[in-house]
Amino acid sequence: MWKNFIQIAGVKSLDEARTLINEGVEFIGFPLRLTVNAEDISEEEAKAIIAEIKNEAKPVLITYLSEHGEIAEFADYIDVKIVQLHGEITEDELASLKAIKPELKIIKSLVVRENNLSDLLVSVEKLSPFVDAFITDTFDPKTGAEGATGKTHDWNVSAKLREKSSKPLILAGGLTPENVAEAIRAVMPAGVDAHTGVEDENGNKSPEKVKAFVQNAMRAFDEIN
Repeated sequence: MWKNFIQIAGVKSLDEARTLINEGVEFIGFPLRLTVNAEDISEEEAKAIIAEIKNEAKPVLITYLSEHGEIAEFADYIDVKIVQLHGEITEDELASLKAIKPELKIIKSLVVRENNLSDLLVSVEKLSPFVDAFITDTFDPKTGAEGATGKTHDWNVSAKLREKSSKPLILAGGLTPENVAEAIRAVMPAGVDAHTGVEDENGNKSPEKVKAFVQNAMRAFDEIN
């Protein structure tokens, strides 16, 4: 499940989701109940899209929720088996989430800021028993956003986290068709994630950019393997 895969987040319609699936995107992220960025679609719209694609792709709830009961209830509501948690959440809450929904796969973000590698390494050690994978993303100090910033971070940080983690590491943060292959070669992640990097000037997913992103990513995965 966690090898050589691509996740793209922020679809706005069923047609966009179908475009991603047709180009070979396996994981499709739905950012909802966010703290800074605006949601692309409503929870009801996300639920409807997921109902149509859940047998063809792996829908992922991306959220900043931090209470295990609320996360489990929301995952059940929109019918996903994978959640990506971007907010601060305690070990106890993660353990409780695993206890009440052991079948739920949990991806935990590691948000790269300036000079915070040591803190992230501590997080990896503490949280590994309660999660199925980590995802590194980029902090934007201007907006306070911890993802979907369109900004890259120091890939050496992600590489060091990948080396220390016993769980798969997914690379996100400013990835585009132009830089994804270089990023994969630098970090050697289990998967990559894009959001704004495959969008056109109107903020819609560009079929051409998605196609190029997938092709370049898969070529790089083949190289490192």
